Amino acid sequence: MIGPMDDRTYVPAALEYLDPAVLDYGEWAEVGMALHAEGYGVDTWEEWSRRDPARFHPGECARKWASFGNSPNKVAGGTIVQMARERGWTPPRRPWDGPDGDEAMEWDAPIICDPSWLEPAELPERPWDPVSEAVRYLESVFDAEDVVGYVTTSFKGDDGRWKPSGKGAYDRTAGKLVEDLRRTRSIEDALGTAEPDAGAWIRFNPLTGAGVRNADVAEFRHALVESDELDQERQLALIRELQLPCSAIVDSGGKSIHAIVRVDAADYAEYRRRVDYLYRVCERHGLKVDQQNKNPSRLSRCPGFMRAGNPQRLVSGPCGKASWAEWVEFVEESEDGLPEIEQFRYGDVPEPIPEVVEGLICEGDKVMLASASKAGKSYAAIELAVAIAEGAEWLGRRCEQGKVLYVNLELKPAKRQERMRMVYDAMGLEPAHASDIGYMDLRGKAVALDKLARSIVRRAANRGYRAVIIDPLYKVMEGEENDQAAVKRFCLNLDYLTDRLGAVVFFVHHYSKGDQWGKSAIDRASGSGVFARDADALLNATELELDEAQRRQREDLWVGDACRAYLAANVPNWESLIDADASLAGGDKLVSECRRVLDPLRLSGGLLAAVHAARGKAAEEKAFRIEGTFRELPAQTIDVWFSRPLHTVDATGILGDIKPDGNNWDGKGHDRRKKTPEQRRKERKKALEDAFSTIDTGDGVTVKDLAGFMGASEKTVKNHIAEHGGFWVKNGTVGRK
Repeated sequence: MIGPMDDRTYVPAALEYLDPAVLDYGEWAEVGMALHAEGYGVDTWEEWSRRDPARFHPGECARKWASFGNSPNKVAGGTIVQMARERGWTPPRRPWDGPDGDEAMEWDAPIICDPSWLEPAELPERPWDPVSEAVRYLESVFDAEDVVGYVTTSFKGDDGRWKPSGKGAYDRTAGKLVEDLRRTRSIEDALGTAEPDAGAWIRFNPLTGAGVRNADVAEFRHALVESDELDQERQLALIRELQLPCSAIVDSGGKSIHAIVRVDAADYAEYRRRVDYLYRVCERHGLKVDQQNKNPSRLSRCPGFMRAGNPQRLVSGPCGKASWAEWVEFVEESEDGLPEIEQFRYGDVPEPIPEVVEGLICEGDKVMLASASKAGKSYAAIELAVAIAEGAEWLGRRCEQGKVLYVNLELKPAKRQERMRMVYDAMGLEPAHASDIGYMDLRGKAVALDKLARSIVRRAANRGYRAVIIDPLYKVMEGEENDQAAVKRFCLNLDYLTDRLGAVVFFVHHYSKGDQWGKSAIDRASGSGVFARDADALLNATELELDEAQRRQREDLWVGDACRAYLAANVPNWESLIDADASLAGGDKLVSECRRVLDPLRLSGGLLAAVHAARGKAAEEKAFRIEGTFRELPAQTIDVWFSRPLHTVDATGILGDIKPDGNNWDGKGHDRRKKTPEQRRKERKKALEDAFSTIDTGDGVTVKDLAGFMGASEKTVKNHIAEHGGFWVKNGTVGRK
């Protein structure tokens, strides 16, 4: 298999190209085995198989799928890529690029060498021996049993150029020609006499012996690369530098070098595709190829004859890469998008990377915000979008003003719009740059990140986005989030986004099950640890438990704010009428003091309503500790309050005094407390309820959605549903009883 083409990220594009109708049963089964090995689900294979309705049978994929993984033959994603490649598909320029109109390479600059820097190559000089030249050519290009076609007769055209006349001879094998050359020691006796000014020609592909047309080609083994625009020395230098897989290189006795390039095509259709690819690579490097030479039955110059006083000689036998496959690998690796090796210079001082969020997030960072359900992760993501657009603060840190793209995968468009307006109002910001927030509403449009990333790049390129926010992650995961291979593919696509857009990629994820305080920061997010280890900035928001005194202290602050706001709106010069100590204390003390002033004015009713609302907000409010783990920065901790729709940094110091109870943990994330079966059942029940409540926005919830959110298999989710008893499942859809 060809190395670069085996990259797993090529599989979706290669599968999209393949038509199941053109494959035999064994090849169809190999596609399934390859998808199974790469972590895809049976639904992917089944959906692809439906494209051949004549042979598709419902349930057949599932039955075969169950047997995969037991075979000793290792079939992986490279099999799909190779099948597509053999049928004409050209791999994308980079592992993360897709097939949407891209060529195999970008044809605007050299990828292997810069022809302007190449030194001319010297043509070899040796004593002229016509028989030796012809024999070496025949043995280099043909097998002994191959039928060879050649022409020694010619005529002079109206343009003054000599051209081959007639079909020539095609009745002897290469082995017989070599035998006759060595026996006669005369190229004229063995092959015939040629016009000295014209020279002679030979077909570079073996024939069937029935004729000399394309249909008479026995094997599509070689293609001809010929150019008249450069001098011979530079042509030779380019052919060698490109490492074309040549069986022979011939001096035509004129202006050009003829490279007999091994393409080893299975049929004429593949021959055409490979020749087109070959010619494009040559053209890109300044080797302007004669396009008339594409036919597989074409004639080339035959070594051993003279042409206008110049010998047609063999410059080289087999050279360059050993095969077409090896050469394509070489070309693709040359276009891997990686920089060249450079020498370290101690005195070089790089430009600092611009910060997007002060002290937290830099340009081009991959950032993951992870938390349990009901922590307001989507609100936090929208807060970030608004803060960047308006150059405001997020989590108490200043943001550089710029454009941001919000990719909404979960909310209905109306809900997304409502939340954005709520956040603007709660942050107290004028929407001066609201139009700098772009959004893509993709609820109900299931798409894996490899395709989504390409779509985002096509739509977002040149728009100057500072950040792309993907909410939530599990909606764009292909495969299980515990599958390291699937997660690595996901992370490669994040790299693609940051590389192509130069933007922060911020994505929202959820916690694994259980208490999180006993786990290290990188192990709290659900799924493979690759998620957390790949991120440049990992922000874990873990809920803090407040005791009664802390909860009452926070409620007093809410009540105090409500009282002061009510007084300011209804009583002029209220500060002079209220006891200063009561005003600072807040809570019931301030309420009593306010009523003393407001009762005579018959305004106490409105105050009590405001206080009641404040107590309700305090009861709903949650506290979180955001622990930041960074690739380049020291760890940071930010304590915040979340009252829908806004997270605010704790300025009271209440949360700073809370220390999570670490006495119950063994230091490895394992709870020393032995849980009863009933406690575990309640945990499973709560996890299911939380997942359902988070996902359910009115359009229905599927088992697949729940599995993705909970980081579990669909089978496990169905078991949890059966155990719970409060949900129903029908055709993969879940609802409350």
